[in-house]
Amino acid sequence: MNAHTRRSAIAGPAGAIECAIDELAQGATRGLAVLCHPHPQHGGTMDNKIVQTLARTLVGLGYTSVRFNFRGIGASAGHWDHGSGEVDDALAVIQAHRAPGQPLVVGGFSFGAYVASQAAARLPAGEAAERLVLVGPAVQTFDVAAVPADTLVIHGEADDVVPLAAVFDWARPQALPVTVVPGAGHFFHGQMTLLKRIVTSAWHPRTPP
Repeated sequence: MNAHTRRSAIAGPAGAIECAIDELAQGATRGLAVLCHPHPQHGGTMDNKIVQTLARTLVGLGYTSVRFNFRGIGASAGHWDHGSGEVDDALAVIQAHRAPGQPLVVGGFSFGAYVASQAAARLPAGEAAERLVLVGPAVQTFDVAAVPADTLVIHGEADDVVPLAAVFDWARPQALPVTVVPGAGHFFHGQMTLLKRIVTSAWHPRTPP
C-alpha cells in the first residue's frame, strides 16, 4: 500500500498466511483492524483497491491494519476451501495479531465481507469485535452472518454482482441500516474517496446543530 507497509507471515490452519501490516508512523494505536479480500477464485487478493482503501482509512482513524491473502493466494499456503477454511484463516490472523483486550475492527469486501461476518460471529465471548465494516457483502452466494446493530454496511445502488435488493432482504430482519452509494457498481469504480469519507464519518459523526 505504501513504502511503510510491512509484509510478514503467520502460521495458519493450512500453512503460512501472507500478511500486510500498516500502522501509524507514531503514537499509540486505538486498536487492530483485520480486513478480508474478495473472492480468491475471481482475482481477489489483499491488494484489492477497496481493501487497501479500508486499510488506509482505518490507519487514519488510529488502527493498526492487517490485510492478508487467503489460503492459496500469493504466498499463502493451501487451497480454496469454499469459504469455510477462509473463515479459519481470518480467525488465525486475528489471533496472531490481536493483543489481549485490544479493540478490534473486522472488515471485508464482497466474499471478504462474508468471511468477516462469520469470523466475528465465532469470536469467543468477551472478545467481540468493536465494529464490523462490510462493503458489498456477498449475501446471495454465501451465508453472511447476522451482525451487530452498529455494523457499517456499504453497498452500491447499481451493484450487478450482488443486487441491492438482496442486501436489503438480508438486512431487513435485523433492522440493519445500509449505506447506499448512488450509481455505484460492485467495485465502486471512481468512488474510493467517497468510500473513505463514509467510513470516517461512521467513526466521527457530525454533531447535530
